[in-house]
Amino acid sequence: MYLKHKIYGKLFNLFTKFSINDKQISFILDSSESFKGNLDYIKKEFEKRGDFQFNFFYKDKLSFSSFKRLATSRYVFLNDNFFPLAFMNFKKDTKVIQLWHAPGAFKKFGASSDNKSRNILGKISRNIDYLITSSDNIEEYYSEAFQINKSKIKSLGLPRADYYFKNHNLDKLRDNFDSKYPIAKNKKIVLYAPTFRDNPENNNVFNFLDLEKFNRELGDEYILVLRLHPKIKKFFKDKIEVNQEYVDCSDFKNEQELLLISDVLISDYSSIMIEFALLDKPIIFFTYDYDTYMSEDRGFYFDFKENVPGPVVYTTDELIAEIKNNDFDKNKISEFRKTQFNATDGEASKRVVDFLLNDGGKNG
Repeated sequence: MYLKHKIYGKLFNLFTKFSINDKQISFILDSSESFKGNLDYIKKEFEKRGDFQFNFFYKDKLSFSSFKRLATSRYVFLNDNFFPLAFMNFKKDTKVIQLWHAPGAFKKFGASSDNKSRNILGKISRNIDYLITSSDNIEEYYSEAFQINKSKIKSLGLPRADYYFKNHNLDKLRDNFDSKYPIAKNKKIVLYAPTFRDNPENNNVFNFLDLEKFNRELGDEYILVLRLHPKIKKFFKDKIEVNQEYVDCSDFKNEQELLLISDVLISDYSSIMIEFALLDKPIIFFTYDYDTYMSEDRGFYFDFKENVPGPVVYTTDELIAEIKNNDFDKNKISEFRKTQFNATDGEASKRVVDFLLNDGGKNG
């Protein structure tokens, strides 16, 4: 088991005899993903601090030179799991930092939901120097999920969340959106971002959301904007069709920009709502398959109905009623936000880099 990862690790370890370049920073990436999110924000912050060299290490594009650059980096960042890390022996002067792509803690993941992964995740975590999270309140969950010692967890913030605290020209962003999708003009955006279900029958969202009724009741004031989960888009998009007006933004490049210009979010079990909670705007949880999902999926770190920052609904009629009533509990959103973020100030990237260039970057 894990044979290819062990071979990968052994190949890498041949290059750890070379000296560390104190100015070299590596980012471990999937080739299929563009460079964005947490990693991008950390790179921009380092660029402000001096003449650093940046290396992009693609997991499936291996070469002697790529292994050497990774092995001689002062800092190595990753944003998701990388199993060969369990068998890679970085020099003690290299700091390996797991930024993790998902915000906060909501759905159980890692060893919290899969006992079989505990051993390999524990081995990976031994080779991670720091795991960055957004809140002290979720450290226990991350310690379990990653099988990592709590002393390595640093609640410095979610770098990608810095985006929401920058000065954006919202009018311009909205005008650009309207020019691309003219049917949205002069209407409030209801962003619907459903998560992927293991039960295939429940992924065709328009079998559960009556868009004709939605448009009849709300269409004068609102437009539904659909943002499908990548897995739904891959396996079910061709089946998700309806002869009603809506905007399909599944391929919209910047998800954060969409959140910024949306007026209401319809979520379900997706962690997208944690970021949206930063914007202090209404969130509705449309959980048409609640019983099935709760019995078949991996579960949550907290009581779903009690703790989500918005009303939980099960039918189109209930969903429409919540949007019409527009009576959302801002205090509940605020309290939820406090459980997920120590600070909401747009300074997460700065805190991470400050930490590494000072106490957290010390050798040994």
